[in-house]
Amino acid sequence: MASISAGTGHLLPLRHHRRSHLTSPPSAVPITTTRCHKISSQNPNPNKHSKSTHSKSPLFSVKNLAISAAAGVLFHVAYKNPSLIGGFGGGGGSSGGSGGGGGGSGRGGGGGGWWRRLLSPEANADENQSSEWDSHGLPADIVVQLNKLSGFKKYKVSDLVFLDKVKSITVGSDDSFFEMVSIKSGGVYTKAQLQKELETLATCGMFEKVDLEAKTNADGTIGLTVSFTESTWEEADHFKCINVGLMQQSKAVDVDENMTEKEKMDYMRNQERDYRRRMERARPCMLPRSVHGEILQILGQGNVSARMLQNIRDRVQKWYHDEGYACAQVVNFGNLNTNEVVCEVVEGDITRVVIQFQDKLGNVCEGNTAIGVVKRELPKQLQKGNVFNIEAGKQALRNINSLSLFSNIEVNPRPDEKNEGGIIVEIKLKELEQKSAEVSTEWSIVPGRGGRPTLASIQPGGTVSFEHRNIKGLNRSLLGSVTTNNFLNPQDDLSFKLEYVHPYLDGISNSRNRTLRTSVFNSRKLSPVFTGGPGVDEVPPIWVDRAGVKTNITENFTRQSKFTYGIVMEEITTRDESSHISSNGQRVLPNGGISADGPPTTLSGTGIDRMVFAQANITRDNTKFVNGAIVGERNVFQLDQGLGIGSKFPIFNRHQLTMTRFIQLKEVEEGAGKPPPPVLVLHGHYGGCVGDLPSYDAFTLGGPYSVRGYNMGEIGAARNILELAAEIRIPVRNTHVYAFAEHGNDLGSSKDVKGNPTEVYRRMGQGSSYGVGAKLGLVRAEYAIDHNSGTGALFFRFESCLEPFEMKE
Repeated sequence: MASISAGTGHLLPLRHHRRSHLTSPPSAVPITTTRCHKISSQNPNPNKHSKSTHSKSPLFSVKNLAISAAAGVLFHVAYKNPSLIGGFGGGGGSSGGSGGGGGGSGRGGGGGGWWRRLLSPEANADENQSSEWDSHGLPADIVVQLNKLSGFKKYKVSDLVFLDKVKSITVGSDDSFFEMVSIKSGGVYTKAQLQKELETLATCGMFEKVDLEAKTNADGTIGLTVSFTESTWEEADHFKCINVGLMQQSKAVDVDENMTEKEKMDYMRNQERDYRRRMERARPCMLPRSVHGEILQILGQGNVSARMLQNIRDRVQKWYHDEGYACAQVVNFGNLNTNEVVCEVVEGDITRVVIQFQDKLGNVCEGNTAIGVVKRELPKQLQKGNVFNIEAGKQALRNINSLSLFSNIEVNPRPDEKNEGGIIVEIKLKELEQKSAEVSTEWSIVPGRGGRPTLASIQPGGTVSFEHRNIKGLNRSLLGSVTTNNFLNPQDDLSFKLEYVHPYLDGISNSRNRTLRTSVFNSRKLSPVFTGGPGVDEVPPIWVDRAGVKTNITENFTRQSKFTYGIVMEEITTRDESSHISSNGQRVLPNGGISADGPPTTLSGTGIDRMVFAQANITRDNTKFVNGAIVGERNVFQLDQGLGIGSKFPIFNRHQLTMTRFIQLKEVEEGAGKPPPPVLVLHGHYGGCVGDLPSYDAFTLGGPYSVRGYNMGEIGAARNILELAAEIRIPVRNTHVYAFAEHGNDLGSSKDVKGNPTEVYRRMGQGSSYGVGAKLGLVRAEYAIDHNSGTGALFFRFESCLEPFEMKE
């Protein structure tokens, strides 16, 4: 089954190296970075092919889909690691310093101290901590300046408090300022580490003035108080967001302290001019007007402050990440101390898409698959020049996974070191073996005397299948299967299918998506047309053998819509249970004898028909999975058109329309491990035929995929039918229970089938049922009441990978 799980991908930091010191524009505040995850899909059974076992295994049994969504909301990630807190340019130069907060001057401008904090091993105060600590050795409840502490002791911090000097209040522990320090309650630190922490706070630009004091406790620990004055700028009533991705960043230039005032003014004017040019070259960001309006409301609260910029940053990034732009980040605020705040955003522009093939050990190797086969599956939004979106990455994963060519798939965004703010999308693929084979066996179990199940035969049956996939690296494949009910004597009922699949009929580079399929087949199935109604003794079975050639072309208009058209040439032979050709159905006489004067089995009346007909099918499938439950809608229209070629020159038009709705009854939170919603299923199926109609192609009513509670064909066989069904599914633990009601009707057309098998075998022509059931893995347990006879029965059946209403189609 498909599953989605978080945490499968390693973190990829997008590092945007910012300008330091006075290279930041005047009144600019640089911000920290975010991270992206890889998206991956793994096949736990790389040697098991998927196509030839479609009817034998669950839908996603071959591939276990694991998708790790990119999480990295900018400061939310940084908060978990204080070393990622961004510096705000233009702050005071040191503890107790002032000024520079608005003008961008001062030693800490541009966030250079933050980068030193990020990249320097001694930057984190809690690094190389020891669990051993020393008592302060001072009287309790006294305030000690930081420089008065001993440089030889290790102090244990009991608590940490931030004190706003302007408002004379302490800020709560949920305040963002708390996340700026690496000092934690209960930690052990030296004087040097505490001084380094204070230096970092003083140069980060968030504060005009900041100090750190210790208060002694009776137990030998100390409590720390960070007293601060928050940096503020002039009020602003305009907001502008620009995309600075892929723009050349200014090189860091230190200002000569010996500059004259005139030289400094000239330097600042040049910086302002360069920043204006930078804004002119920048591209508009994707931020909608509604978010602009929210930010203007934030700006209307008063002077621009560090906290206000944090709120703006969080709101901007929340929109990007909510929309799936997982690598987008706010990197700078400019134009402070003016009436317009400029927010610089790196949105995550894709500069390259790299496709790599890997061997079983993960080493890069040359792949067999043509690169064009993979590239055509990539969504447009994942192409070069677009902004990376996590949903586009997931879609690429699903598209490539649908090729069934790879055991492991990774869609991995990483920063482009040569293009500032750019993203390289790496797609790493491990190919499945090209050739595979499988043998599956089965034993038939039938009801014996007294209704007890007995082994029908000790002779094993089963299927031998093989597949040669990805021929010439173009996703072409050759599939074959041989099935028999008796491996010891297979000539009795041997059936086979050999199919060649040729995708990209118009070429890999052509956007038109057409696939050619050609198959040679020989099959045998029990005909439900020759089935007795309620109270009728067992009717001798009629088997229908079909052998022929089928060729069709499937054109995918979208991922939800496809159109299939082709031609079928086949020979149909009807046989009795002794495998003798039977031109008529059989009846059991009152004396126990068997009469072969039943309805004709073929159009020719000889037991063998040959015909050629065209076939078309159009499907519109908008279903999806919500926590494992199918929701959406599916419509299918199929048409078979006789061409007058074959026995009795058959000309006919056989058509079917199926409509199914999976209605979600309750909104639920989507995600791995979340419960699925209750679902109401509404289903309708109409079938009709005009012209020549052999009995083996008549529509039948009754059975698990028609009207449940009846045997296959027990209600009737007709030219025209209508089936209606409703089912409500209620999730219970890891499965669901359901209740259903169904009705089938021959619309009075049973008599128009040659020989009227419905009347001959005393069937009603219409019937209803209702019941309840539960899905237990691949087994469905159902109790259904047959409305015609008024009796109920318990049914157990094994499901293939399809849902019941899919099988009805």
